[in-house]
Amino acid sequence: MGAAAREKILGRLRRLCLALPETSERLSHGAPTFFVREKRAFLMVLTNFHGDGRFAIWCPAPEGMQQTLVEADPERFFVPPYVGHRGWLGFRLDRGLDWDEVAGIVEDAYAEVAPAKLVDTARAGRA
Repeated sequence: MGAAAREKILGRLRRLCLALPETSERLSHGAPTFFVREKRAFLMVLTNFHGDGRFAIWCPAPEGMQQTLVEADPERFFVPPYVGHRGWLGFRLDRGLDWDEVAGIVEDAYAEVAPAKLVDTARAGRA
């Protein structure tokens, strides 16, 4: 996947993440990373991390979801290094995307770290 295609996907991810209440973006560990209230990371976008050949996101997932998704579709989902032991999920962006699925993953990740009031606000805005 070329740089232009990656940038287009990053732009769409950026719109999804920044549409959620009190979110921001900055580089963290060299990767575009999205935060709640500028403190708690809920999604990182990584390209070829330590030579793994992936264009992917890493994000927290609801309890049990990481294992379920990785077992069901290991071509798209994986356990990321460093944060995988805490239940974070890796999701490949270079394997054909269903943007409804991506939006759901983003929303779940946000809900894992955002305060309940912000999650309620986000859900009310979606209804």
